[in-house]
Amino acid sequence: MTYHPKSDFIAVMMERGYLSDCTDYQGLDEALMTPGQSAYIGFDATATSLHVGSLIQIMMLRWFQKTGHKPITLMGGGTTKVGDPSFRADERPLLTDAQIDDNIAGIKKVFDAYIDYDSGAGNAAMMLNNAEWLDDLNYLTFLRDIGRHFSVNRMLSFESVKSRLDREQSLSFLEFNYMILQAYDFLELNRRYGCVLQMGGSDQWGNIVNGIDLTRRVLDHEIYGLTSPLLTTSDGKKMGKSQNGAIWLNGDLLSPYEFWQFWRNTTDADVGRFLKLYTELPVDECNRLGALEGSEVNAAKVILANEVTTLLHGAEAAAAAEATAREVFEKGGIGDDLPTLALSAADVGDGISIVQLIVKSGLAKSGKDAKRLIAENGAKIDDQPLTDAGLMIDAAALASPIKLSAGKKRHALVQLDG
Repeated sequence: MTYHPKSDFIAVMMERGYLSDCTDYQGLDEALMTPGQSAYIGFDATATSLHVGSLIQIMMLRWFQKTGHKPITLMGGGTTKVGDPSFRADERPLLTDAQIDDNIAGIKKVFDAYIDYDSGAGNAAMMLNNAEWLDDLNYLTFLRDIGRHFSVNRMLSFESVKSRLDREQSLSFLEFNYMILQAYDFLELNRRYGCVLQMGGSDQWGNIVNGIDLTRRVLDHEIYGLTSPLLTTSDGKKMGKSQNGAIWLNGDLLSPYEFWQFWRNTTDADVGRFLKLYTELPVDECNRLGALEGSEVNAAKVILANEVTTLLHGAEAAAAAEATAREVFEKGGIGDDLPTLALSAADVGDGISIVQLIVKSGLAKSGKDAKRLIAENGAKIDDQPLTDAGLMIDAAALASPIKLSAGKKRHALVQLDG
């Protein structure tokens, strides 16, 4: 598609690679020529933290504000009670109101790092919760006023639903309502706050289109939808996952060092693209760094890790993570910032197996994986090859921290607590 944007926001989205699709490029572009427009992205509270797979959406809201507009972060306090069935094989576990509230409290911590909710420039962001209008809906009134605008035939044709049914996997009536509730969110945000744009990943396209159609039918207002690509790494892996699980954004679930290390370990082919999506470096500089080859690309990866970690955890945390990495990798030392497993004397007892320590420190998912790691010469203890899967570690050996390594890039410290 060849389109030359007029608004700063659409220009950024296109130039940096955020844009997958839009319901009306020209109409939205024209609307965003007027400063102070509102756009939202919804985040369901299914865990106490978002992971790095959500970071592209957070960056879109950040750029929306940086280009003069008002982002809305919508917490799914209501929709989380239903669960989004999009491209899932089974129903999400139902959470209690207390669990949802705890999850929202955890998720909120991240947004302050990226978005300004107190801007004096007239484009302060808003954080809202859709439980505000969903919790007290009258069922019969909702069916008559809203439900009549939805065609079941059309809802069944959306890929997120169709793929589930084609595989003959159960789709509950509860989940089937999710797309109606998300559409209603857009209607309410437009009615209450004049919100003209919903953004999300490309898997949300059907839900976004539903909200636009509903709002036009009920309010006769012109609104828009814009989606970002669902990112995978160059080797085909889903963005946000690592060998040890999700890359969480909250520092209490994943240390700044581990977050930094995730970006430092980016494959060469992804460096330029990730610099454009996850940092604010000029595009020309992102392209230059992404074109580096051989050992030179490692310097670009450090820049990527520092820039992304600075946005989330601050410049001090990024600098500390880089210092730890240099200490561990270049000097073979023990960095202060490495993930640490603290054990009590009771935990160690008469001795604890090295296999257990590898699992407990997060370097392997199971004892079987840990033994395989040792058998394949991928494990080290204090930078020396670890060959004995039956090795026992006693309290005396932990008088000073020991360093465990899985391969060249993953390390952890084990020490006695206190």
